[in-house]
Amino acid sequence: MPETRLNGRRAFVIENDHLRVTLLHEGGHIAEIFDKLSGISPLWVPPWNTIEPSTYDASKHPQFGSGSDAKLLAGIMGHNLCLDLFGGPSAEEAAAGVTVHAEGSVAPYEMAENNGILLSKAHFQLAQLRFQRSVELRGRSLKIRESVENLAAWDRPIGWTQHVSLGPPFVARGETQLRASVTRSKVYDADFGPDMYLQRAAEFDWPMAPLSAGGAFDLRTMSTAPASSEYTAHLGDTQREHLCVVAFNPAFRLAIAYIWKRSDFPWLGIWREDCSRKNTPWNGRTTALGLEFGASPMPESRREMVERGKLFGVPGYRWLPAKGRLEAEYWVVAQTADSIPESIEWPEGTPRKPGELS
Repeated sequence: MPETRLNGRRAFVIENDHLRVTLLHEGGHIAEIFDKLSGISPLWVPPWNTIEPSTYDASKHPQFGSGSDAKLLAGIMGHNLCLDLFGGPSAEEAAAGVTVHAEGSVAPYEMAENNGILLSKAHFQLAQLRFQRSVELRGRSLKIRESVENLAAWDRPIGWTQHVSLGPPFVARGETQLRASVTRSKVYDADFGPDMYLQRAAEFDWPMAPLSAGGAFDLRTMSTAPASSEYTAHLGDTQREHLCVVAFNPAFRLAIAYIWKRSDFPWLGIWREDCSRKNTPWNGRTTALGLEFGASPMPESRREMVERGKLFGVPGYRWLPAKGRLEAEYWVVAQTADSIPESIEWPEGTPRKPGELS
């Protein structure tokens, strides 16, 4: 398995004639899904220089901020794993060393290749979890399988979210388009920043979100505002076994789709950041589009997650039994198109139907 460097970071690569996929050794991020036809990777690369999380020192690296997210932001890139927390830690957890989105985004991963499949695994010491992921290339698609094992002797509620972040040049103001198989939706409960334009905590049906100034905004398009910041939570269509979200850029004729089992991840969160956050390291120059599918509707602390319990009658976390194990499977498809596809074709040899979109 070729080992390489991506933006100065230790990384591992698998590729075929269509795609090059790069995973980071520290943090385990899927940092690149490079489409060889269009010549780009849709995944987000921060505008700041990242470092290995193991080298992060608050006193030596003030450029990443001073909050519980600093270590995460020091090494974040592309698609990161949020496990066993989707959101920020409590004050007590932060004092104990827990970061925003927990250890899944900052731990070192062991990497190995087996018959063309990239295997990565990690031990999350604070959370007492063992995690494993396999990534298999099939034409213009990726088949990804994950498992999490509870090393503790008690049942536990966990957050488990795939924090997929797309970025420039694929994400372009007023150009990038979205489709998703979701229904009931809600705007983030609290203040999400100075350039939040949606009505806080509003409930609505996808895709028309209420604006704070009146009217509605179609979430299937990117805002043209010079600065914006939003988070919306969306319930997957309960009539479907599989859910799908697709982003499309017409300039590159490229669509990237994620398809997953609703029983694994019933929620989709959409995070939009466009030159809004002025604090370090964002510095008002970051554009990112997050498509965050998982077990929880909102990024929040563990206590808030448990106290929320459900949204629209659907649980906002998963139970991981004592000494137990959970598994999940999802697909990534890179598809060329002249317009945003209304369905996504799965690779040959899979007993699945195309992912239909709303």
